[in-house]
Amino acid sequence: GWQASMKSGNLSYILPCNRLPVQLMSQVRVYTSNGQKKDPGSENANGSAPQEAPNKAGTGRQDTSNAGQKQSFIKEPIQVKVKAVLKKREYGPKYTQNNFITGVRAINEFCLKSSDLDQLRKIKRRSPHDDTETFTVYLRSDVEAKSLEVWGSPEALARERKRRKEAEIKYRENLFRNQRLLREYKEFFGNTKPRSSAAAMFFKGPGKVVMVAICINGLNFFFKLLAWVYTGSASMFSEAIHSLADTCNQALLALGISQSARTPDPSHPYGFTNMRYIASLISGVGIFMMGAGLSWYHGIIGLIHPHPIESLLWAYCILAGSLVSEGATLLVAINEIRRSAQAKGLSFYQYVVQSRDPSTNVVLLEDAAAVLSVAVAATCMGLTSLTGNPYYDSVGSLGVGTLLGTVSAFLIYTNTEALLGRSIQPEQLQRLTELLESDPVVRAIHDVKATDMGMSKVRFKAEVDFDGRVVTRSYLEKQDIELLLQEIQQVKNLEELEAFMLKHGENIIDTLGAEVDRLEKDLKQRNPDVRHVDLEIL
Repeated sequence: GWQASMKSGNLSYILPCNRLPVQLMSQVRVYTSNGQKKDPGSENANGSAPQEAPNKAGTGRQDTSNAGQKQSFIKEPIQVKVKAVLKKREYGPKYTQNNFITGVRAINEFCLKSSDLDQLRKIKRRSPHDDTETFTVYLRSDVEAKSLEVWGSPEALARERKRRKEAEIKYRENLFRNQRLLREYKEFFGNTKPRSSAAAMFFKGPGKVVMVAICINGLNFFFKLLAWVYTGSASMFSEAIHSLADTCNQALLALGISQSARTPDPSHPYGFTNMRYIASLISGVGIFMMGAGLSWYHGIIGLIHPHPIESLLWAYCILAGSLVSEGATLLVAINEIRRSAQAKGLSFYQYVVQSRDPSTNVVLLEDAAAVLSVAVAATCMGLTSLTGNPYYDSVGSLGVGTLLGTVSAFLIYTNTEALLGRSIQPEQLQRLTELLESDPVVRAIHDVKATDMGMSKVRFKAEVDFDGRVVTRSYLEKQDIELLLQEIQQVKNLEELEAFMLKHGENIIDTLGAEVDRLEKDLKQRNPDVRHVDLEIL
């Protein structure tokens, strides 16, 4: 080895290769690499002898100053603290083999049978679904080993996956073909399938309102068309077009109600609720194009090329009948909206403006516009009969078109706002926030978002800062403390400490997941409108 000696003043440092002596004045403590303390005498015999000669050769003044300095220093033992650090583990791809995998994924991804999984180790884990508390999972490494045992090699497994993928594509093509044949069969022989829940929707609530409106507006269109053919009135033509537009739009609403009842699928995990808003939006555009556009066109033509009008007696009779029928449909829609608004705790105006039920809103606004347009058409036709001036009738057609354009603009605006994903009311958001913050396990919440998905379905999202002490105490309350204390006392080295911490650390993480599930369940129970909850852990 080598030995280096350096002297600065009265402090000497000796740095051998196999031990580390620390010398402060005349006191020397030696520590070897194995942590054992050596006798200072042995060190003086080796390392301090070369240094004593120069000290003895010094003058008396130097000795006096050294003695004074020695008295000024406090002789304290030097303590060396060593921090035990766990070696950082590099997690490679093999570590993911300890991940869990469900039985469905094991069968689909590794081409196994359910009987193959019976021989594997089964592990019970906390279920992410509300209807079950626990479910069975398997180790990914066990599943991969079993697949290699069944198929012989990774190449054979890859070929089987490719074959199954091609079979799935072919199955989907055949399924589409069979569904088309089944529709043709139903059209030819009749549909003998029992009435579905979608069909039952048209016998109550918004579906009932829409079906009543379709029947009444269809009859109104037929009689108004006859009156226009008989009289040639521009206002009567606008009324006939108005009734036709209402019938087509409400048929579109019925289609939207039927499609919104479809169950969610992998392509649409949140369902088809927004189909009602889409149908209402298209209905508003249809009112603008068919109703308002044709009414304006016919009114302008009447102003440019006026022509005399025949007897309006039949037109008045048909308008009176239309007023009664449209008024009846309007009352049905008003009663339905008033009942739904009371159930939601909203006023009639708030329920309509927020477009809580787009189908009923369309019927309400269309029938209200129909009643007003009948009054406008009757007034203008009466002025034409009294004065003999056909321009009043054309002005009435323009008035009906303007009324329909206003209704269509309102429908387009409200349904577009609903489809964009607007936030819920601030009062309701505040209640959800207070519910989370009042829970002991929650320390703070950030970035809160609550989106109205349509038809009183809310999606709630928040980033939650959980109190780790409360979560840990919740875990400890379920444990045998005496047994846990015995496990702690049995820990003698780093390996046992690591095993102890990994075991209980995983259990604490499971406890945190259970707390998240509990909070989500509480939010849904106390606020039935909340259907989807996403809590992100900070």
